[in-house]
Amino acid sequence: MSADAALALGPSSGLSEPVRLPSPVTESRLAQIALIAIAVAFLAFFLLLPLIAVFAEALRRGVNAYFASFTDPDTLSAIWLTVVVAAIAVPLNIVFGLAASWAIAKFDFKGKSFLLSLIDLPFSVSPVVAGMCYVLLFGAQGYFGHWLDSHNLQIIFAIPGLVLATIFVTFPFVARELIPLMQEQGTSEEEASLSLGAGGFRTFWSVTLPNVRWALLYGVLLCNARAMGEFGAVSVVSGHLRGLTNTIPLQVEILYNEYNFVAAFAVASVLASLGLVTLAIKSGLEWRYGDQISAAHRH
Repeated sequence: MSADAALALGPSSGLSEPVRLPSPVTESRLAQIALIAIAVAFLAFFLLLPLIAVFAEALRRGVNAYFASFTDPDTLSAIWLTVVVAAIAVPLNIVFGLAASWAIAKFDFKGKSFLLSLIDLPFSVSPVVAGMCYVLLFGAQGYFGHWLDSHNLQIIFAIPGLVLATIFVTFPFVARELIPLMQEQGTSEEEASLSLGAGGFRTFWSVTLPNVRWALLYGVLLCNARAMGEFGAVSVVSGHLRGLTNTIPLQVEILYNEYNFVAAFAVASVLASLGLVTLAIKSGLEWRYGDQISAAHRH
């Protein structure tokens, strides 16, 4: 029996059943149905319908035409380059995310708030601006352009530029998943491990990392999905060189601008499939390890 119901009964009410008082935060059945209908309609119109349209357009001329779209050398190069860039950027973000979250959650130092603000910077800065910053620094006419040219090094319009731009837009994802969880866990377990004679690396590997492994995997999934789907920053630093610096999103744009709609949507379906796979894994993690992952979302 709830406290409100107990108060409603009173000592001499003579009622055999508790009186249920309406909750001030409970909407009527009609209001619930209306809210659910609005949410479903919004998701169907702005999410499910475009997603279905991508696959429908990609298969409009049949399965053979769909798979034939991936025989183009430029498309294959774009897919391979996207995988390579993500394979470099995501592990580096894992290292940064673990180091930053460890420092922020386990230590007190001057500039901690400033470091947190820097981690959130890519959320507020346009990816196009980030790409322009790298062009300003490493472009042919940039601050370091002449030095790079004299040493036969190329960053802009090359893979290093794509990796730098991708790292910039994706590095908050791992750190922002780990920091709240590490802060909530505190330092008691690490202090106990150190008091028992374990070294710093042993403590991190045996105590800290197992405690955050599912939040880490969650952050890696989001980071990888964003890395493969990034367009703005990569578009600025790539130069749109076919077969050399075009990633999947840039290849989709080129195919669409050339009115090759079936191929454009076929390649786009690869990114859409990646998003669906990421969503499925994310949902599975939330179902299986919901308590640990929800703790990582408490900001």
